[in-house]
Amino acid sequence: MPVADSDIAGANLTRDAALLADVVREAGALALSLFRTELKTWIKGKTSPVSEADIAVNDLIEARLRAATPGYGWLSEESADDSARLGKSMTWIVDPIDGTRAYLARQDDWSVSIALVADGLPVLGAVFAPASDEFFFATRGQGTVLNGAPIAAAPGAEIHFPKIAGPKPLVERLGGMRDDESLYPRIGSLALRLVRVAEGRLDAAFAGGNSRDWDLAAADLIVHEAGGEMTSLAGERLVYNQADVRHGLLVAAGRARHAHIVKHFRENPIL
Repeated sequence: MPVADSDIAGANLTRDAALLADVVREAGALALSLFRTELKTWIKGKTSPVSEADIAVNDLIEARLRAATPGYGWLSEESADDSARLGKSMTWIVDPIDGTRAYLARQDDWSVSIALVADGLPVLGAVFAPASDEFFFATRGQGTVLNGAPIAAAPGAEIHFPKIAGPKPLVERLGGMRDDESLYPRIGSLALRLVRVAEGRLDAAFAGGNSRDWDLAAADLIVHEAGGEMTSLAGERLVYNQADVRHGLLVAAGRARHAHIVKHFRENPIL
């Protein structure tokens, strides 16, 4: 069951929000100091690139957050999973460098993404793109800010393809895309792609079926607190810190546009 608001207050979100903002800034500075340098790299699993920068940033974040909140759970892309997190009400969910391929290609579209999740739902979220100095931050019930200024998702329900990002075969299923139209250019960090909806730069963003908690949790809160929605194509809210951290096809958009897109995919399901 979702944690009650009184329980969230009891978890000292003010303290945790300040801690999170500081740690994300530190992590971003470290990642930026290693950006466009010669790094050791290797492949994790079948195709996922990892670099010594990913590990260094992860180590910094883990040391700072776990020392300050020893009773919280921990889930990170670059840490061995510990099932003890499943018994924790509060859990940090971390992607030290989201968009490692872009980072290693010396492109700017990567980010540090961290969320604090309470009983499966994010209550704090930060996505920081150090190369462009864009810091997105949200606290449940308090809105979303970009570099300290409030932001909001774009209103309306119309579909304007040049302001939509995501896998082209998926987006094309909306129908109506003209031959002379193209989607918004690819964004290497999925978290950064999603929070572009929160600032209104994108009307909608889609995610393919291979995302994990650490790609999504911070962006999820940032989008919702900016007046948007981020769900499965069927309109189901995401739940985090479960045994299986994988998620299927997703869409983020302002509420009216999101409702329009979800209605379309309910009527035209992907089999």
